[in-house]
Amino acid sequence: MKDLFSNIQIKVNENIYLKNPESSDLGKKIIFGSIEMIDDIGFEAFTFRKLACSISSTEASIYRYFESKHKLLLYLTAWYWAWMEYKLVFSLINIISPEERLKRAVTIVTEPIEEDSNFLHINEVKLNHIVISESSKAYLTKEVDSENKEGFFSGYESMVMRISKVIQEINPDYPNANMLVSTVIEGAHHQYYFTEHLPKLTTISEDRNCITNFYIDLVFKVIQK
Repeated sequence: MKDLFSNIQIKVNENIYLKNPESSDLGKKIIFGSIEMIDDIGFEAFTFRKLACSISSTEASIYRYFESKHKLLLYLTAWYWAWMEYKLVFSLINIISPEERLKRAVTIVTEPIEEDSNFLHINEVKLNHIVISESSKAYLTKEVDSENKEGFFSGYESMVMRISKVIQEINPDYPNANMLVSTVIEGAHHQYYFTEHLPKLTTISEDRNCITNFYIDLVFKVIQK
């Protein structure tokens, strides 16, 4: 089964980048290095000049792939959500029960992230840190409406809609499925951030599934008929 998915490719909206970073070794170095650096110093302090220095390249070379660091952040978050959707689809294959599919779906979007050996140039754990702490900067901008029209956030939207459809299988009368799913995803991200930085705002537990169990319980109670 691992061999079956070893050649999987995650597709990102081509309008986000100038040249596909997956198409060259330098492009992959840019992605790898940017994840390492943004996770280490934060998006505000991150610059293409610093990235170029860290990967022994030039700013001009990076600009051939991305026109700005904002577009690079859009790429990283879009890749993350496309990867998460791939994980979700794989997890739900051949699961007949909608209740079990929903439980697995909530688990996928709330559980601690582990590295995926299929993508050696991307550290998914560090990318998850970036999504938790930095991804809102990709859409809390004046350009969000035009970028949304170009489909820059379609991966995240697709994830939400897939899980919403499972909720509607269980309870077709529940009116707020999309709202519930996006609340679960964003809420789980906040809880992980709180656990790391603002522990009085959450529940600290030795159980690594504490957050996932909370949201599974919450979702099923909310959607019950």
